Amino acid sequence: MDTTPEHTPPTEADIAAVRAQLGRPPRGLRAVAHRCPCGNPDVVETSPRLEDGTPFPTLYYLTCPRAASAIGTLEAEGVMKTMTARLAQDVELAARYRAAHADYLERRDAVEVLSGFPSAGGMPDRVKCLHVLAAHSLAAGPGVNPLGDETLDLLPDWWAKGPCVQVGDEAAATEEEQ
Repeated sequence: MDTTPEHTPPTEADIAAVRAQLGRPPRGLRAVAHRCPCGNPDVVETSPRLEDGTPFPTLYYLTCPRAASAIGTLEAEGVMKTMTARLAQDVELAARYRAAHADYLERRDAVEVLSGFPSAGGMPDRVKCLHVLAAHSLAAGPGVNPLGDETLDLLPDWWAKGPCVQVGDEAAATEEEQ
């Protein structure tokens, strides 16, 4: 059974929500890769190259500020260091993480090949960014990125207080004017 979330073209409301989440216009936005239970995008798919040609290897970008903050707390608590140490000791985990790396590159290369650019998040040998790993897990579905899945399991329900941003007709109208 395919558990990959459906990636959908962003609506004007999605673009306005992501803009509000990031505090700036989104760059290279291709699709909404995952929606928060509140309904807003929380992961977007970006182009491997920005409009000006600059490589942007982060295919899946976590946009929800509440999720990003909770992940930042995990990073500050040393979770990345612990995960990296586990990769050196656990052969099965390391193999699954390398497979996640291959999956990430395959998905990015299906959009555009970035020769010589690494995947993201430190894959395949270390953990450098939990935000990217969690975004990959949300975008690809459970079981694809083991450390992204673990990161998500460590998070509180970031959506429990409601949407991180409110986007209504007024926000969508503002986006269209720009």
